Amino acid sequence: MIGLISDTHGLLREEALRALRGSEVIIHAGDVGKPEILDALRELAPVVVVRGNIDKGPWGEKLPSTAVTDVGPATIYVVHDIHELDLDPVAAGFHIVVSGHSHKPSRSEKSGVLYINPGSAGPRRFDLPVTVARLDLGSQPWAVDFIELEERNSR
Repeated sequence: MIGLISDTHGLLREEALRALRGSEVIIHAGDVGKPEILDALRELAPVVVVRGNIDKGPWGEKLPSTAVTDVGPATIYVVHDIHELDLDPVAAGFHIVVSGHSHKPSRSEKSGVLYINPGSAGPRRFDLPVTVARLDLGSQPWAVDFIELEERNSR
């Protein structure tokens, strides 16, 4: 299982850690907020991370703007903002594209490439859900489960 998280904006909830426990690898699609979040995630599994638009300062500038990782049968491309995707994933041989930025969890497929946004795991924004996702590459088609971390009515 691959754990997917994005847009923590400096807040790493216990519920997110519980949902990501047991991951083979964790992908953070940017807007981390502070380096301690990555330290906590690395206690669970290896972390692949990209820089988001709020990741400033020396620690944030060290993060790459894009990343590529191979997990099992899949080559995964990670970018914070899907609108900054400046390559053709099919031509580049990517099976999955993971992004964040919009705070909206989504799963779609185009030309055989799976696009996943795990949503935002940080502070609630508007009436959007607070989520992480788990990606299971052990079955076909690949399964994506979104885990809501906080009920929308509880504030």
